[in-house]
Amino acid sequence: MSDSDGKKTLGLRGGSRSGNVKQSFSHGRTKNVVVETKRKRVVVPKPGAGKSASGGASPATDPSRRPAGISDAEMARRLKALQAAKAREAEEAAQREAEEKARAEERERLRAEKEQKEREQREAEERARQKAEDEERQRREAEEAAKRAEAEAKSAKEAPAPRTDKPGAAKPAADTTKRPATPDRDRDQRQNRGKGRDDNRRSGKLTLNQALSGEGGRQRSIASMKRKQERARQKAMGGPVEREKVIRDVQLPEAITVGELANRMAERSADVVKALMKMGMMVTQNQTIDADTAELIIEEFGHRVVRVSDADVEDVIADIDDKEDDLQPRPPVITIMGHVDHGKTSLLDAIRDAKVVAGEAGGITQHIGAYQVKTDSGAVLSFLDTPGHAAFTSMRSRGAQVTDIVVLVVAADDAVMPQTIEAINHAKAANVPMIVAINKVDKPEANPDKVRTDLLQHEVIVEKMSGDVQDVEVSAITGQGLDDLLEAIALQAEILELKANPDRAAQGAVIEAQLDVGRGPVATVLIQKGTLRQGDIFVVGEQYGKVRALINDKGDRVKEAGPSVPVEVLGLNGTPEAGDVLNVTETEAQAREIAEYRAQVAKDKRAAAGAATTLEQLMQKAKEDENVAELPILVKADVQGSAEAIVQAMEKIGNDEVRVRVLHSGVGAITETDIGLAEASGAPVMGFNVRANATARNVANQKGVEIRYYSVIYDLVDDVKQAASGLLSAEIRENFIGYAEIKEVFKVSGVGKVAGCLVTEGIARRSAGVRLLRDNVVIHEGTLKTLKRFKDEVSEVQSGQECGMAFENYDDIRPGDVIEIFERQEVTRTLD
Repeated sequence: MSDSDGKKTLGLRGGSRSGNVKQSFSHGRTKNVVVETKRKRVVVPKPGAGKSASGGASPATDPSRRPAGISDAEMARRLKALQAAKAREAEEAAQREAEEKARAEERERLRAEKEQKEREQREAEERARQKAEDEERQRREAEEAAKRAEAEAKSAKEAPAPRTDKPGAAKPAADTTKRPATPDRDRDQRQNRGKGRDDNRRSGKLTLNQALSGEGGRQRSIASMKRKQERARQKAMGGPVEREKVIRDVQLPEAITVGELANRMAERSADVVKALMKMGMMVTQNQTIDADTAELIIEEFGHRVVRVSDADVEDVIADIDDKEDDLQPRPPVITIMGHVDHGKTSLLDAIRDAKVVAGEAGGITQHIGAYQVKTDSGAVLSFLDTPGHAAFTSMRSRGAQVTDIVVLVVAADDAVMPQTIEAINHAKAANVPMIVAINKVDKPEANPDKVRTDLLQHEVIVEKMSGDVQDVEVSAITGQGLDDLLEAIALQAEILELKANPDRAAQGAVIEAQLDVGRGPVATVLIQKGTLRQGDIFVVGEQYGKVRALINDKGDRVKEAGPSVPVEVLGLNGTPEAGDVLNVTETEAQAREIAEYRAQVAKDKRAAAGAATTLEQLMQKAKEDENVAELPILVKADVQGSAEAIVQAMEKIGNDEVRVRVLHSGVGAITETDIGLAEASGAPVMGFNVRANATARNVANQKGVEIRYYSVIYDLVDDVKQAASGLLSAEIRENFIGYAEIKEVFKVSGVGKVAGCLVTEGIARRSAGVRLLRDNVVIHEGTLKTLKRFKDEVSEVQSGQECGMAFENYDDIRPGDVIEIFERQEVTRTLD
């Protein structure tokens, strides 16, 4: 601005200006906005200001290029912010473009899906319409066929039979009722040409459209379509539609599922479920019902009930009576019995010229051995050597059950012992003839007549005492009398006339079983009937298998084993129990089914034995467990018989206060699993003729589990008995050390009543227990609070001296009362 004098004045140039600004929003929306801008005031610098050192103006300070009063740093910051804003704006524009593109693609995809669904719906409606037309056409054809058949039957009934021997005879009525061709019929024939049948069955692969339209579901079978066509034909011909009811014999076990019951009756599961619901039972086809309920359902459906039991699976191994013509002579089975260390194994060694006793730890037979011996006369004898230790009583019992003759070995220098009596009882219970072998007659102190006399007390009368029991004096060391013993055995076997049928399925008894490393479970079996061959399928107890190999007593492989032959059998799936019966079956399925049934029965029996059935029994069992201390142990042995004998010995250890509990007993080496169980239960592991593997030893060292190894049962039983004795509470014994009589009673402040006493017997001691007797009746028992002699506190007072006594927390004392002084002593108890 300028005034009239032409001078310039300071002011604003141009004032405010208006303009348009384009605003951007989300989803690509924009808006033009009218804004008003104001120019900043420009301060004109003085002449010469802002010149550079060279006399020229720099671009950053040129008034024509930037506002005045803004420094270089501020200008650079503004330029940088402007560039960042432009970059951000470009990025937002790219993002909006990508979002717009994605939305367009989504709209396109939804439109395509909608068109696809509409197209599929139209196709499904078309198929449904076509299907309805086909069914309507079939229905019309069936009605027309029925009408034609009825018309033919009527015309054939009313009109006379046409003559065919003259010219111009009438044609059959079927030709006159032929349907005229129509365009619809031609179209239907073209559509069905090449199909061969119209059974609505699916052909080709299942497509997505078929699956969505429901055509890919379950289709009717060919048999169902044939039955449908047959019913339609019978209905068209006017015949009966319903089939005749088939009455079936339904085998009914003790429990059966609803689905299996429907299957055995050949009825629909839905019908059986409906019938059960009418009876008030809400069940599904997978639920189990009892036999009585199932019997009602079977009778309601009109079938016959055939009751069967789960035990019927064992009918396939039912004992078969052999015919007399099939029986052939067999070797006798002789069991050596007697007391421990009376020389049973040594006698058997002398008979078969083998030294087995050297391999027995402690000179005790640890396993039942079975051997065959051939005499000089050619007779074959099968011997069973049973252990004589009392812990193996049950094994001796099994030996008597499979034997024909018992040889009772009695030492001439030791006479009849407790285990000798047990052997006599086992032989009598099994009704087996007995031969008495009086051993060790070579010893100077031998007295065979004393043995014969002692046997009279147990109703064993030998021939020398005018009885019917053979007796032979033998010596296993010198061989004296061995021939006489074999002759007596052969004579007894001849009297018994032992026979068996070798041409039948084998049956035998397990003498011993063990888990052998490398060979698996091995069972020593004495064949009793039939012949066991390699490849036979058998069941033994709760186990089954197929004979992989047979090994005789000499260690040789054999192909078969006949009656009275002991063999080791390989090929079992598990270790059986000693005494189990082996039976050969026809198929492996039968053997497996029998073994599973026996295992389930044994499991149920163990569960029933261990479970309390009533609340009173539960409370009594809990009270017993609370009062009884238990010593848990794990037992691993080399053979099944030894493990069982050890468990039985452990059950006999203990009394009302302490008992031994065998957590687990098994056959084979001590494994890491055994150590884990022992560590969790705080139990030691007892190994009998077995050892722990390297992994088990390391784990045992880490977890502090004790492993003990034994080779003689005596030592194992004694150690466990000693350990169980440590759980017994110590016995408290009372020793009376003196008596004192109260003469006077004094009241002392701060102490209470004090008895002036005279020690009449023994000694009165401060630390001892006391009882107060009044008229020889105990009215108080406790301890002394004070014991004084004159005015001094003393520890004890001798007999004949006077003293003062005060009871702890008791003041009811009178002159004339008697004080009994005693000491308690703990005595360690042991199990007998």
